[in-house]
Amino acid sequence: MQAEWEPDELIDAWTLTGGDWDLIANKAGVTRLGFAVMLKFYEIEGRFPAYSEEVQPAAVRYVGSLVKVDPALFAKYSWAGRSIKYHRSQIRKVYGTRPPTEDDEDRWARWLAEEMCPTETNRDRLAAALRRRCRSEKVEPPSTGQVERVVASGCRQFDDDFAATTAGRLGPVVCGRLEDLLSRPNVLAGLKSDPGPLGLDTLLAEIGKLSTVRALGLDGTVFGGSSDRIVAAWRARAARMYPSDFADCGEPVRYTLLAALCWARQAELVDGLSDLLIGLIHRINARAERRVEKELIGELANVPGKRGIFTRLVDAALEHPDDTVREAIYPVVPGGVKTLSALARELKATERAVAERVRYQLRGSYSHYYRRMLAPLLAALEFRCNNSAYRPVMDAVDLLARYAGADSDQKLYAAGEKVPVDGVVPKAWLDGVVDDDGRVERIPYELRVLIALRDALRRREVYIQGAGRWKNPDEDMPGDFEDNRDVHYAELGKPLDATEFIAGLRKRLDAGLTRLDTALARGTSGGVRIITRQGSPWVSVPKLDKLPEPRNLGALKAEVERRWGTIDLLDILKDTAFITDFTDSFASVASREVLDRATLNRRLLLVLFALGTNMGIRQMAITGEHGVGEAELRHVRATYVTRENLRAAVTAVVNATLEARDPAWWGEATSTASDSKRFASWDSNLMTEFHARVLPATA
Repeated sequence: MQAEWEPDELIDAWTLTGGDWDLIANKAGVTRLGFAVMLKFYEIEGRFPAYSEEVQPAAVRYVGSLVKVDPALFAKYSWAGRSIKYHRSQIRKVYGTRPPTEDDEDRWARWLAEEMCPTETNRDRLAAALRRRCRSEKVEPPSTGQVERVVASGCRQFDDDFAATTAGRLGPVVCGRLEDLLSRPNVLAGLKSDPGPLGLDTLLAEIGKLSTVRALGLDGTVFGGSSDRIVAAWRARAARMYPSDFADCGEPVRYTLLAALCWARQAELVDGLSDLLIGLIHRINARAERRVEKELIGELANVPGKRGIFTRLVDAALEHPDDTVREAIYPVVPGGVKTLSALARELKATERAVAERVRYQLRGSYSHYYRRMLAPLLAALEFRCNNSAYRPVMDAVDLLARYAGADSDQKLYAAGEKVPVDGVVPKAWLDGVVDDDGRVERIPYELRVLIALRDALRRREVYIQGAGRWKNPDEDMPGDFEDNRDVHYAELGKPLDATEFIAGLRKRLDAGLTRLDTALARGTSGGVRIITRQGSPWVSVPKLDKLPEPRNLGALKAEVERRWGTIDLLDILKDTAFITDFTDSFASVASREVLDRATLNRRLLLVLFALGTNMGIRQMAITGEHGVGEAELRHVRATYVTRENLRAAVTAVVNATLEARDPAWWGEATSTASDSKRFASWDSNLMTEFHARVLPATA
């Protein structure tokens, strides 16, 4: 029942209509008021209130004013006896409903197992669906406890059917492989573990995990037609289980748990390998640039006052155009020939020379250490592309795969080999990749292909078969996108015509650049400058100075402290849960739930506080202030705190925050920063982003 009622809502929902007055015409006093309240409550909720306090006082007062009975008399209405039974039978007759039976509960459990559970895992939503089903059948919904039992029964039936179907699809050969995996607990534990620190050893270890999973022989038919949400629920349940827990399960359930875990881990491992590949290639580039920069700093003597020297050189050249360099230039340079020689050495370190040295460092790092990742990586990942513009990159990857088993001493590709160069090797790299005879060297070419592949992956022009996050980008589109393109574009606020979109984007960019140009010319850019970095123009943004505290902020803080004192962080978390109900997002990965919601919510808040503050579950339990043991908190942590549940909870809090934000206070900005984090949202994006802040710096 709704907790609070506005006056207009009371009028719409609780007003007695013509037929209602006929039913209460022969009643008076407490009976008249009680019957009227029961009648309207039944109309709204489809059931009778279990006790008087379940009806909101505002509703009782409003109905009392209609039937001309003192609302205080409602407390004397009897909730047991012949009168209330007769009233219930009258109301049921009016609405053509009946109370539920055991046969109804069995039928509903089967309906849940067949129709709802294949696509829904949240038990609260299943309970809500059951209540809607009851109303459509004109049957009173069971009590809360009975609804929970029906939902649990439906979930058990679905789990049993799902496990039996999956085990049948697996077949005896794959089931035998899963049993063998279970007999190797260290291997199973390794499959569950996340990747280690970024490095070549980690990448090779993840390739080994992927090979182990693929050797099981799982294919798409095992979970074909099943909701990803269902498979994810079984995977989450398996992830928290030990080998002894699997052994305690029946064979169909055991095989289904292991199959779901390994099937989901297969995509996760491919995604992890993609991230490692991108990170390693970036590391190779970054380290090479740092080494070259360090070498140049050590080799080059910094010539002080270069700006003044250059100014004197220009002035001398303009004033004495007919004199020799020795007569006109040398005398104006402090230190003469020695200073000019130092300047020459510094200027010779041009971007071309730096680029050549960077390529030399890259080649050395790759050939001596990182090259051994190429063959296993290409064997583990299957790259694909839908864009013909990136066909050269795909051809180059195929070429690398064909030569993966070739002798490492073979420096050049075969003379008749067709090696894609255009679209793979930039002009700056041609001299280092192609020799004087026009043949391509393998090592620099492999490195260049990996760099091009990294860029294509990050642009989503190339995708990886069997991946999750790095899958075919076309699969990210809604299934009805082509049929309802106009609806989706309207939701995003974008025009259907590409020319119109480009024109609008160009207009906004032109306006922004014009404002920047004007600010730079007037000196009102706040320290923003256009500089050159590695031979390319860059926009340099200075670090922001600390702003003075607004005058009213101190007064606001003082008033908050005066009213409420110092608020404990755990209390803030509890109030957030009360306002947003984000704890409802945490569903159990176990096959059943036995904790009541109030106890669960309390333990969830303690666990989230312990994890979020880095206090730790053990320390939270040791304090003894909350009356909950470490084992109980760890059970909640293992059973309820999953990545999916946390994301759903964060979504609930973020949405509530954005909804509550008052533009009169906070303005229309979509970004705020606090506690070294950056929170941003965009009107054109479907999701909000939350990531580490990039400190203001030269960019």
